[in-house]
Amino acid sequence: MRREPHENVATVLVDPALLPDLELELVELDLWVWPVRSAPICVDGPRTAFQVRRRLVEAQRGAWDCAATWVPVWISFGERWASGDDPLPWAAHRALWQALDAHADQVRFHRRLGGVRPLVAPVERFAG
Repeated sequence: MRREPHENVATVLVDPALLPDLELELVELDLWVWPVRSAPICVDGPRTAFQVRRRLVEAQRGAWDCAATWVPVWISFGERWASGDDPLPWAAHRALWQALDAHADQVRFHRRLGGVRPLVAPVERFAG
């Protein structure tokens, strides 16, 4: 049985005041911020965002209560980090974690990646 196509992402809660600046900072590193609410893979983005945020906040048993209204985002890795079918290089992980650590007061995340359906439409990925 083959695994469905997926994309490695970090799931992060971001203070809404930081979100625009964080997006610009990460795009320079070829890291892409996808607010779950408007992600192209979500049929019901607002509901999915609510569920992701709630799951992350409640799992921390009070430690992340400050993030109860923050924006859940997926952060994916751009072409700069791709090495064909090879796993994502550790340098990519390190770049992401360092960028997020620089904003520790306004982000909450776990140092692990998950998989979601590809976030970029196939037409966009192969165009050009």
